[in-house]
Amino acid sequence: MTTQQAPVRRKPQPPTAVPPRATRRRTEEETGRPVWEEEPSFFGRLSKPVVLGLVVLIVAFPLYVVVVTSLSSTEAVTRAGGLVIVPRELTVAAYVQLLSGGVVTRALMISTLITVIGTFLSLAITVLAAYGLSRPGSLFHRPLLFVVLLTFLFGPGIIPSYLVVNALGLIDSYSSLILPTAVSAFNLIVMRSFFMGIPGELIDSARIDGAGEFAVLTRIVMPLSRAVVAVVGLFYAVGYWNAFFNALLYINDNNKWPLQMVLRTYIVQASPLPTGAGGISSVGLGLDPAPTLAIKMAIVVIAIVPVLVIYPFIQKHFTKGVIIGAVKG
Repeated sequence: MTTQQAPVRRKPQPPTAVPPRATRRRTEEETGRPVWEEEPSFFGRLSKPVVLGLVVLIVAFPLYVVVVTSLSSTEAVTRAGGLVIVPRELTVAAYVQLLSGGVVTRALMISTLITVIGTFLSLAITVLAAYGLSRPGSLFHRPLLFVVLLTFLFGPGIIPSYLVVNALGLIDSYSSLILPTAVSAFNLIVMRSFFMGIPGELIDSARIDGAGEFAVLTRIVMPLSRAVVAVVGLFYAVGYWNAFFNALLYINDNNKWPLQMVLRTYIVQASPLPTGAGGISSVGLGLDPAPTLAIKMAIVVIAIVPVLVIYPFIQKHFTKGVIIGAVKG
């Protein structure tokens, strides 16, 4: 005779508690901020766009005034008593006079040529040096790296630099605007750090396939380093475009001045621009002569527009090219 056992009744289990870590993860995903960060107040949410708007206004308003003044006629400048805020009687006479030949046109061509050649040369030297210093087994790796790092602490000085340039016969030469600043130690270290962050397995596999150092650099390293190359190239280009001190030291011939030297001489020092042959034309394409202030502001616009045009295309590479390159390695 068999006996049936009574079914065992289990006590109802309480609902399982959500682990704190899961709660924190869900909170961060829902709110978009860490759990320890309190919810912003109404004043905090309101102040952010206000502060950003004020910063944009502070930066954009002087540029707006410069552009409007450069496009103003003599009557508008006279009526405003100087810089023009409200645009009236706009004209491009100042730009026509500046770009119709003369000192500003020649200086613009010189600055463009120096920027293009200098940026290409500096990038080539920096890439080759950074790749060599990023390889642990390269020849004289540590001594050369120590010499590069030493330049952060000790600068050559103005007089020794001038004596070296003079001894090399580069006075009144365009080479004096490129060679003394051809390599930046900061850009070299940043690019070296980025190269060291590239996985060594890729380079080893390329060497197993028979690739040499130059092939590894051009086919493996460079395609992976477009961000840092773009950022460093922008640094070099902006440096060459805005440089005037080397021209002030090494260029004695006014006909070889870059645009920044013209900007310094005729805007900062308030020297008059020459007119006629070798200067600026007084009238161009049937337009009335532009006022002196409009011409000066037009030179400022011509000097800053190339950087403003190029910068937005390179800005997206800054985080990946500079921050990652500076942290890794």
